[in-house]
Amino acid sequence: MAFDLEKIEHIVVLMLENRSFDNMLGWLYDPANPPPYDKPPRGQSFEGVSGKPLSNPIPSYARDAARGSVPVGKAKRITNPNPDPGEEYFHVNTQFFGTVIPEANRREPFNHKPYNLPSPLPDPAPMNGFVTDFINTFPMWRHREPEYAEYQVIMDCFTPQDVPVISALAHHYAVCDHYHASAPSQTFCNRAFVHSAASNGLVVNAPYPNWLFHHAPTIFNRIEDAQRPDLTWKVYYDELNLVSITWLLQPALRPYRRTRFFHMDEFFRDARGGTLPSYAFIEPRLVVNHNDQHPPVDDFLFTHAELAGEQLLYDVYRALRHGKHWERTLFILTYDEHGGCYDHVPPPRAVPPEPHQPEGQYNFKFDRLGVRLPVVLMAPYIEPGAIVHTLFDHTSILKTVCRRWNLPPLTERDKAAADLSAVFTLDTPRDDDPAITPRVVQRTPRPADEPLNDFQKGLLAIVTGITALNRVDENQHLIDKVAQVGRLVQDEYQAHRLHNIGQAWQFMKDRLDFTFQYEGGEDQS
Repeated sequence: MAFDLEKIEHIVVLMLENRSFDNMLGWLYDPANPPPYDKPPRGQSFEGVSGKPLSNPIPSYARDAARGSVPVGKAKRITNPNPDPGEEYFHVNTQFFGTVIPEANRREPFNHKPYNLPSPLPDPAPMNGFVTDFINTFPMWRHREPEYAEYQVIMDCFTPQDVPVISALAHHYAVCDHYHASAPSQTFCNRAFVHSAASNGLVVNAPYPNWLFHHAPTIFNRIEDAQRPDLTWKVYYDELNLVSITWLLQPALRPYRRTRFFHMDEFFRDARGGTLPSYAFIEPRLVVNHNDQHPPVDDFLFTHAELAGEQLLYDVYRALRHGKHWERTLFILTYDEHGGCYDHVPPPRAVPPEPHQPEGQYNFKFDRLGVRLPVVLMAPYIEPGAIVHTLFDHTSILKTVCRRWNLPPLTERDKAAADLSAVFTLDTPRDDDPAITPRVVQRTPRPADEPLNDFQKGLLAIVTGITALNRVDENQHLIDKVAQVGRLVQDEYQAHRLHNIGQAWQFMKDRLDFTFQYEGGEDQS
């Protein structure tokens, strides 16, 4: 008998950054783990790394190439992988197919045609190029070639002892071992898919101004258009972010900054007081002391964002579990994309967002999914230790929201997606609660000095562009418009010269203060 989704009144999504399924949960069940992680519950199958002879070859030009390959291992440091792996479309092609085409793509900018795609395209993908791509991108950060001990970390995966919060929740509720990113690329397009079921043909973050004109409607617009008192939404973001990344990347949401975007203290009040919206989306802290779990670019931090993200997950879960209306809540933990981290499962084909999908950036037709992501579904109607093998992507979240509140699909992608309702197998809600102890998060003494990663540089560029748009008035004289364009160029030049978090945060604050003042009044969110 199908589960009655009307039992769920609140769907809450926390989206973290840049981790693959194997990287976070590949060792969730393994005979070497202490119970209860020594085997999957109730004899279920689990698509992890335990017991599989998984490895990636070492390219002939690498140091220690004579070793032949790098096997899957267990992470020795919580900061791995370090430095930040490649995540753009052309990097992901190398990771999938083990090819570097042409040879010039071994070095920046890595994006010459055919973008590392072999012909014909192997199906399934061999998933044998993560080591190759990590070796190729390493000099971009370190300005030298890596040693074996430095590049083998891309094949390392965490154990439950490394990441106790996500592991405990995955074991206590449901883990999805076939949930894939919506596109084989990086942050901006995958975050667009989780909101819009499309990315307007955009595949990579750059050129950043493209995202200022991504006017596709979102699930939030669908909710607004419904004009129903029983159907509401909010986006929660950390105050130190200064602004929501969802608001930055989704122009269709510009009118709602004051009324639908709120700081995290509002989330905790809503969870405690039973005033959560129907659909809530939570963003981690992305800039200062970020807790998004994005891999580091160097050894600056003691523990980096991995354990800080564990603490965030713990805090959000506890707020929901001990707040009002938990018995009517579905909490979804997901990640935007894999961030170059290793995974062994080949992504399947996908339904394009449009019936006759035109080629987008890099000639991509959005007919392939990205890498598997670590996704945990939490609700009192879920059997403990559930392992869900259904194929999902980000648009499965949209499908679930649309089915629950009878909303039309956004694109062909979410129309064809499986919703998440199969995870609900209990007739009555559980009231048990797992005992979870997060690891201690060591804070860096100088967070402002941390170097910027590519994602943070992208945020700077988007903020610069929004400020420029607000400065330009259609009724201005041509000379004034040209002057504003000149200021934009100057701002972009300044942004490219920024080197650390402190400089970037002040740069963003100055420009956002102007932007919000231009809108009239102070930010009420």
